[in-house]
Amino acid sequence: MKTTLWLFYCILFWLTNANCVGQDVALWQQFNGRYDFTVVGNTLNTVSGNNLNNLCTILNTSAASLTLQDNDQVEKAFIYWAGSGTGDFEIKLNGQLVNSERNFPLFRNNLDYFSAYADVTNIIKANGNGLYTVSELDLQPFITGSGYCQNRTNFGGWAILIVYKNNALPVNQLNVYDGLQAVSQAQNTLTLTLNNMNVVDNLGAKLGFIAWEGDADLANEETFKFNGFDLTNAINPLNNAFNSTNSFTGSDQLYNMDLDVYDIEDFIEVSNPTATIELVSLQDFVMISTVISKLNNQLPDATITFESPEIQCNSRVLSVPYTVFNTNSTDQLPSGIPVSIFANTTYVTTFLTQNSIPIDGFESGIISITIPENLPLDFELKFIVDQTENGVGIQKELDENNNDFSQPIVLFSGPATPTLETLKTCNLLLGRGIFDLSIYEDIVKMNPTDEVTFYNNAADANAQENPIVDLTSYETFSSPQQIVIRVNTEFCFNIVPFYLEIKNCPPKIYNLVTANNDGSNDTFFIEGLRDIFMDFKLEIYNRWGNLVWEGNNQTEDWNGFANKGPRIMGDKVTPGTYYYILHLNDRDYSKAMTGFIHVTN
Repeated sequence: MKTTLWLFYCILFWLTNANCVGQDVALWQQFNGRYDFTVVGNTLNTVSGNNLNNLCTILNTSAASLTLQDNDQVEKAFIYWAGSGTGDFEIKLNGQLVNSERNFPLFRNNLDYFSAYADVTNIIKANGNGLYTVSELDLQPFITGSGYCQNRTNFGGWAILIVYKNNALPVNQLNVYDGLQAVSQAQNTLTLTLNNMNVVDNLGAKLGFIAWEGDADLANEETFKFNGFDLTNAINPLNNAFNSTNSFTGSDQLYNMDLDVYDIEDFIEVSNPTATIELVSLQDFVMISTVISKLNNQLPDATITFESPEIQCNSRVLSVPYTVFNTNSTDQLPSGIPVSIFANTTYVTTFLTQNSIPIDGFESGIISITIPENLPLDFELKFIVDQTENGVGIQKELDENNNDFSQPIVLFSGPATPTLETLKTCNLLLGRGIFDLSIYEDIVKMNPTDEVTFYNNAADANAQENPIVDLTSYETFSSPQQIVIRVNTEFCFNIVPFYLEIKNCPPKIYNLVTANNDGSNDTFFIEGLRDIFMDFKLEIYNRWGNLVWEGNNQTEDWNGFANKGPRIMGDKVTPGTYYYILHLNDRDYSKAMTGFIHVTN
């Protein structure tokens, strides 16, 4: 047995709830499928009705039997225990230690009360049907001499809520609401709102509750209402709803606690997601800690997950394996459900499911998406099932708040590299150029360990095929020509392009002609002209301005003999100074080159 000081819990609940008067009864867990529930429990009080006596003796042990049908399978089991005082939060169930997982204090009429909760599914599954005994629930120290007997509110008890599955049952939704709230003569009305009630049919609907401290002998306008209608049954009269009864067993000796269940078929509002219950007591002090609703509810529940995609270097295209589930649902999920994809808050695309997904089924696939270029390399990838681009869903579901799944993604990018200038070289005849590509090898490296390889095109670079072997004397006849460098780092690579350009460099003119066939300067030689400037035209003039010779790429170099003018064709010109006009007819050389030539014998 372990007790915890009220002050500690008061401070704790003040921090979380800003008060120490109780905790609102609210949705705790939801079950969708072929489920139903039952409740077993017992009182620690020894006599009926505190109001007629002031007996201050209370038990610390009591027992109750659980009987489920052969095909009933326990899904969950929750134990609640309650009593006068600030609480005993360590008890035993069939000899096994049970510690409270959630505590609900309440302060009323200057006295402390409590309720506690623990999940005992493993114990119930292990023991099955039979007798369950709660022991070491020690409340005697609290009620002795503390005003509870004088106030007639000394009580204690426990109850186990069992949610079970049976394939013979219709598809239902079970909602478990818990907390601790009360009515009394001073505050004689308590209204609770039950939410998340997705009702499609009222058939077989029922409502159960676990309540504490009700006296069977106090029947002063004591009512229990659902959606404004009074709930009664054979053992719970209209004006005495909290009368120490157990609707599951028919017992009326559950002193100062109630385990009751009501049919609510006639009071359900189909499609209304909320309902209200109202407790009224003009005299009796009653606390309610747990409400259980069972509703016929055939709806799907779409959820989605996706696996981390394989990230390709320098790629914004992701192939993402995904799975759409219809788990914990009560109806199949139809085909054509939209799934919208976002990167951060940026919409990427929407796709549709292909098949109807049965209850507890799933559909898997792979979707290829392209991340927009304006997004950073690291972002949150989010899939939202049953949502279009504008945020609208098309399918009513059991839970509209579990449709998204996200995880962080980091794209791989190669090293940042400089922009490389075009390499230029002179035309070596007929458009041939020789380049030294190795000058860029160290420039593109970001780290000494980077691997640098040169390729003729991006396809080869990406595939790492056909690398350029001779970097220092790379020969080409194409201009401009793109060369691609692949820079491999430890995790990624980058592609760095640059261009080669073969230019027609200015020709070099030698202006001495000795037309004597001695093998030296016998012709007017212009280096870098022939088979480079393919359309050139060369004109030679004498000092009087007369054209004496004309040639082009198809004629031989001028050897001092005339082929134009009044002189006889083929005559050797007289020694002296002559002038040339060289039309290169090249876009880079719009102006003709001019100069003089010395002709000697």
